[in-house]
Amino acid sequence: MTGTPSLAPRPLGATGISVTPICVGTSPLASMARLYGYDVDEDRAVATVEAAFAGPLDFIDTSNGYGEHGEAEVRIGAAVRRAGGLPPGIVLATKVDPAPGSDDFSGDRVRASFAESLERLGVDRVPLLHLHDPERIPFEEGVAPGGPVEALVALREQGLVDRIGVAGGPVPLLQRYLDTGAFDVVLSHNRYTLLDRSAAGLFARAAAAGLGVINAAPYGGGMLAKGPEVQTKYAYGERDDRVARAATAMGEACARHGVPLAAAALQFSMRSADVHSTVVGVSSPERIAQTVELASVAIPEALWAELETLVPPADGWLDPPA
Repeated sequence: MTGTPSLAPRPLGATGISVTPICVGTSPLASMARLYGYDVDEDRAVATVEAAFAGPLDFIDTSNGYGEHGEAEVRIGAAVRRAGGLPPGIVLATKVDPAPGSDDFSGDRVRASFAESLERLGVDRVPLLHLHDPERIPFEEGVAPGGPVEALVALREQGLVDRIGVAGGPVPLLQRYLDTGAFDVVLSHNRYTLLDRSAAGLFARAAAAGLGVINAAPYGGGMLAKGPEVQTKYAYGERDDRVARAATAMGEACARHGVPLAAAALQFSMRSADVHSTVVGVSSPERIAQTVELASVAIPEALWAELETLVPPADGWLDPPA
């Protein structure tokens, strides 16, 4: 058996920020049924944040754009206010987004998005602020004078945030943003899992350069938590049949070793030396406790070796290598 990953805080690269290796993801708390297939009412959402405050995980990830009216941030803010302020030791990160229904990602919008987030969250600053899903605009627009990157850099220079990150999906685009030298942290989702290794090179390069590396959605949108027979989509979309077949084979391999597939999926991300924290979306207080339990499952080296033989071909990944 391998040793289970420690939940002790670790450096987020060379950013000067330390976080637990699991980050509480809050997009489900915005009750986006169209994306996740279920609703989360306000009481349950606030209780989930309070459970996060009381638990062993000190890193919480959210976004201005989670919900039509920033519901995830509003609900986190309700928990913050009930607690009399953000509890000591909690690292809260958010992201800037265009206004709902708008494609405006200008520098002015970045500043407005940030101000909205602070008000909703009930805090006067955050240590980490991300440019969210920059694939929504051309790269040239993102780095243009008066654009979002310039505005984020200014917020950091003014001391309003400690570090800035870029958080999105497509690996080649994230690499272009990192190549500007403006960013301290990178976050990618669904692209470093048991089923898809698209972000492996990006993460390795970023970690080697001292950047913070955050991997989100280790379950691929649910397929590696619920199983492909329940969640037929990977990364919220229909994928190559080979992905589902690989997930089925991985589930069978895990069952032979008495290991939940979700535990292997979570710890695959956690055991990477290039990943400093892994974002797991939660929708109830119980999910936080379950996530911590999955991180403590002992997994034999023989299973890791078998799982590597079952990875789908690279041409079926979200961002196949060039």
